[in-house]
Parts: sequence; C-alpha cells; structure tokens
Amino acid sequence: MPELPEVESLSRFLGERLVGRSVARVYPVSIHALKTYDPPVSALDGRRFDDVTRHGKFLDLRVGGLHLVMHLARAGWVRWSDRLPEAPPRPGKGPLALRVRLGEPDDGAGFEVTEAGTQKHLAVYVVRDPLEVPGIARLGPDPLSADFTAEAFAGLLAGEGRQIKGVLRDQSVIAGIGNAYSDEILHAARMSPFKLAAKLSGEEVARLYEAIGTTLAAAVERSQGLALKDLKAEKKSGLRVHGRKGEACPVCGDTIREVSFSDSSMQYCPTCQTGGKVLADRRMSRLLK
Repeated sequence: MPELPEVESLSRFLGERLVGRSVARVYPVSIHALKTYDPPVSALDGRRFDDVTRHGKFLDLRVGGLHLVMHLARAGWVRWSDRLPEAPPRPGKGPLALRVRLGEPDDGAGFEVTEAGTQKHLAVYVVRDPLEVPGIARLGPDPLSADFTAEAFAGLLAGEGRQIKGVLRDQSVIAGIGNAYSDEILHAARMSPFKLAAKLSGEEVARLYEAIGTTLAAAVERSQGLALKDLKAEKKSGLRVHGRKGEACPVCGDTIREVSFSDSSMQYCPTCQTGGKVLADRRMSRLLK
C-alpha cells in the first residue's frame, strides 16, 4: 500500500508536471472507484491544475476551484505518460480506473490511475472542499508538519490503551503511516509492536517520536526525483525489516521474524525489539507487552 513517503513523492512528481496545465478530458473507467457525483467528473474538463498536495495517504489535485482527490488503497498506482492512447478507454475488468488527458499545449500527455488485483478499494472523489472526503475529515496530524511536535505526540499517546503498532497505523491519530512504515519506525525505535502506548516511558516516547521523523524523512528523500515507475522498487529496497522475513537484521544480524494476521503481516527483529523473545505467530496468542 502506498504510504506517506510514496504519496508525498507522487504529489511532488505530479505537481511539477500538472500545475498550470489544463484538463482536456477525464475518463472515469471504473465506476466503482468514483465515490462522488456532484460535481460530476466532467466538471474538471477545461480547468487548469492549480496545485497538487497530500493529506495523509490521500492525493489532492486542485483543479480550477475543484479537487480531484484519490486514495490508492492497497494496490492502486499512478502512471504518467507523455503520450496517452488516442482512443478513449473502454470500461472492463482490467486495472485501469481513471484516465486524465491534458489539453494544449501538451495535448495527449496525462496520467492513468490503476488498481491491480480483484479486490477493488481505490477511491476517487471530485469535491469542492477536500474536507468533504470522510477519510480526510477524520485524519490526525501529519507527522511531517511543523505542528507535529514531541509534546503533541506525547499528548496523542496519553491514555491510549492500544498496542503501539495499531496506534501508529490509526489514521485518526497520525496521518499517513501504514503497515510497512510502522514496522520500520518501531524497528528504528527498538520497540516491541505490542507495547501499550499509554505505558511508554518518557524516554521511549521521545525515541519513538525521533524514529517517526527520521524514518519518514529518509524515505521521502530517497524517492526524490525518481520516476513514478521506480517508486515502488525504491520503497521495497529501502525497507529494513518489513517484508524481509527470514533475512538478517541490518543492525544486529538476528533473523527477522513475522507475525501473521488474517489480512496482513508484520515483521520485527527479536534482538532489537523484544529482548530476544520471538512473538507467537497467531492472532489469539498472548503477545509480548
């Protein structure tokens, strides 16, 4: 799933190429992806891109007073083309969900939004205000913003009875962190994913806060200037523990372990994070606190 660093890179890439250019035509290929109907998608035709920003994992393309907002879900992506096909796309069962074709002076350039797999969760909105999108309206603070201070972070954790892994992934608490980067952050902070957030010591909160900032900033920096087609590969190569079950931890050399759930899995280093203890790989087990 694209998380904050990848969406930030997408935002910067598209902003450099779209701002000031006009929309010739928007083609909503997958009707299931379109979540709003007023204004209609056709209202974007002929308008110019004013800005491209990000809200957590949401892309926000401001187009002549309207907003084309996208959430790429688990398997969505954006593909840029200097020359899109001339023929309009035909609705079907393929990965294409949306095509945006630019007008003059770059007639034919544009981008496509795709979603791999059979589980279709990609979401596209056309709104007058991004806060009309429910997922954006409920977002917590952005961890790369100036307002996300150590004191603010400590306040978010105070009284939080959940395990820290789940807290980091909760978009209403902190915007933009998902499964992969929560694993990376916890590894950098040398912290068990099952520690209770409210019971973290002041030193642990400070360590975790620093790990959030450095991990996300480093991921954004690594992606700077890359073509869209290279961002996924860069993310995978830059991860130290997530998705690396059975490999050696780059810090201590211990074997990276995994805990699997019904719809996801997480990876961690026992030596770095759990005092050498291996967490049971089943949902209902007594997990390390």
